[in-house]
Amino acid sequence: MATGEVQSVHVAGRTLRVSSLDKILYPSTGTTKGEVLNYYVQIADRLLPELADRPVTRIRWPHGVGGESFFEKNVPSGVPDWLPRVTITGHGSRSGRATVTYPLVRDLAALVYLVNLGSLELHVPQWRVDEEGTPLPPDRLVIDLDPGTGAGLTECARVALLVQERLATVGLESRPVTSGSKGMQLYAELDGVRTSDEVSAVTKALAQQLTEQHPDLVLWQMTKAKRGGKIFLDWSQNNAAKTTIAPWSLRGRERPNAAAPRTWDEVADAASGDSVLAQVPFHDLL
Repeated sequence: MATGEVQSVHVAGRTLRVSSLDKILYPSTGTTKGEVLNYYVQIADRLLPELADRPVTRIRWPHGVGGESFFEKNVPSGVPDWLPRVTITGHGSRSGRATVTYPLVRDLAALVYLVNLGSLELHVPQWRVDEEGTPLPPDRLVIDLDPGTGAGLTECARVALLVQERLATVGLESRPVTSGSKGMQLYAELDGVRTSDEVSAVTKALAQQLTEQHPDLVLWQMTKAKRGGKIFLDWSQNNAAKTTIAPWSLRGRERPNAAAPRTWDEVADAASGDSVLAQVPFHDLL
């Protein structure tokens, strides 16, 4: 297919127009738009539950990762009537007043439509909306492990085990995800009765306690001057206005890595030095 050529495809009962499938989106690996779309189609059974009923913010690279990118919260112009959406005022807005109409990605057709627009990264909050589109309390907490200069996934793995142990003491089972960029996220399911502010306060306290106990490895404050060789525990991602990369989403970095769920055995082996934990190329997940 020549660059710019459009073709119709049938996806989840919809007829969609996709274009420029041979356009290179990742120049360092020669990865094309067609390969990106194929990845999202094949991974959809695992990705869609992560997106279900969560407003989806996209980062778009229309001309690939070597070109300009932009965040997009509102549904794009020309969106088809069948694409689910939800309009939210205030909740999740840093100003407390903004009204945003987000897309909801409930099926493969919606996913393919957005990815065809160059949406490489899919970001979601820790809360969902109900059938009426009303935001619910968060149903999970997240702690983002962000390595400073001189630290990497090995240090992230060591800190992840500390967080896992601490969460387990209060009955929360956590799951690790390598971000596809440089760090990790840890997620734990919640019962949906606490507010985002309450979850933020709890995770902040956890980060502060681990910083006191492991000052050479952990940092709870976003102070770049203090982060060398340490892991910043970003508890603030639980704020209702913030989002994290959805597990299984691609990243718009130099190489086409994905946010990849990992096993605790993998994390433990990396923490002990028995293996090396690395970000995962998208094709390894297929």
